[in-house]
Amino acid sequence: MTAVCVMVLGTTSGAGKSWLTTALCRHYARQGLKVAPFKAQNMSNNARVVAGPGGALGEIGSAQYFQALAARAEPEVRMNPLLLKPEADTRSQVVLMGQVSEELTTMPWRGRSEKVWPAISAALDALRAENDVVVIEGAGSPAEINLHASDIVNMRIARHAQARCLLVTDIDRGGAFAHLYGTWALLPEDERALIKGFVLNKFRGDATLLAPGPQMLQDLTGVPTVATLPMWWQHGLPEEDGVFDDRTLASGAVQTTIAVIAWPRISNLDEFQPLKNVPGVRLVWARSPVDCAGADWIVLPGSKATVADLAWLRTQGLDRAVAEHASQGGAVLGICGGLQMLGEALIDTHGIDGNAPGLGLLPLVTAFDPQKTVRHTQARFSALAGRWSALSEVETAGYEIHHGQTAQHPAMAAKGDVAREVIPGLAWQNAAGNVLGCYLHGLFEDPRVLHALFGASAPTLESVFDGLADFLQTHVEPGVLDALIQPD
Repeated sequence: MTAVCVMVLGTTSGAGKSWLTTALCRHYARQGLKVAPFKAQNMSNNARVVAGPGGALGEIGSAQYFQALAARAEPEVRMNPLLLKPEADTRSQVVLMGQVSEELTTMPWRGRSEKVWPAISAALDALRAENDVVVIEGAGSPAEINLHASDIVNMRIARHAQARCLLVTDIDRGGAFAHLYGTWALLPEDERALIKGFVLNKFRGDATLLAPGPQMLQDLTGVPTVATLPMWWQHGLPEEDGVFDDRTLASGAVQTTIAVIAWPRISNLDEFQPLKNVPGVRLVWARSPVDCAGADWIVLPGSKATVADLAWLRTQGLDRAVAEHASQGGAVLGICGGLQMLGEALIDTHGIDGNAPGLGLLPLVTAFDPQKTVRHTQARFSALAGRWSALSEVETAGYEIHHGQTAQHPAMAAKGDVAREVIPGLAWQNAAGNVLGCYLHGLFEDPRVLHALFGASAPTLESVFDGLADFLQTHVEPGVLDALIQPD
């Protein structure tokens, strides 16, 4: 078995590659084909725990995790062999085949390409050998001429797999035909030949007004425009790459406003997607104290740079906003890095993240550990008090990705100031019952938690994936999707 490869390229970041790849995965899976997604390199702090070689667990980008589910495949590290997790503007943690590589992390990024190419190409070849179709997602633009020589994620992959490529652009940004033509024109001739169709994404209005643009573009390039996809705000997939929008009000009158602190190195923000679809919930991304005004909950999410994001929180004055909210009995939830910030201190003796005083809302101390915890976790909350009592005895499942280990603060415990441990080693609550911190990601993706907290549910992922495939089939020219996977 050698899979046919269909690849989604974009004229820019944010053009729509990820969701289109996800839709193609579900489309081909519904044809009874064995399908796998692939992205050679992803840069994102949204990661998931998946199977790796020899039964070990590892990390891949969340987008490939969801694409695997759409393909009805088991997510695994070969689907995203290289993951870059930004820790600062000029530094990223490098995860190769699911595991952190200190050697690659410290290596100049231009020097990594040849070092990682064997693992990347081997992962793709293995997936091709086991599947009928591999749907590949590119990154950024394939026509960045300053990066072409060291490319390992766009056209080098396309050439290696002889992929049938779709090039998608965001027409809502303007300049769509120029983006498509310019991208095509900057590619070498052998790479242009791999482009089988152009896709106009995020179109508003009457598509007939685009004429004669698509035909003129085809006359220039020989490549047809195979789809014009209307603007679609509520497709249901989580946002990727820290993109926040204002359309965060689900149906019904607002009953609960939830402010999620949007610090610079936020991680795993995709886990909040279900909250955007719960009736009566308004989700706010908070970057200043005014964004927290009137919130029922304040959530401190995960962070890839906990101490740096805690410093940003203080610079913005959000530390005072969180403290005031908590002092008035408002609900506060810290997840992973957010939990660590809620404690009294963060201690780093290994040079991982830095030392800092915490916010002091939970009598806990976190020590950073070089060994990263990466695992799936099932747990049950014990009896909770106050604002979080609805979670009492609720069973849940999620995942952990963290360097820190958290425990009661010894000096405060000696004075009788202790946090209630509501999941052993994973979750703690303050005495007043309104502040809760936990290491478990994915709480709001668990229907049991949503039902306990809101008496409601969000759309299932299966319905989201089928909706994406239906949308794609409706708007792509007839026969195009089938033609992409036909033998040459």
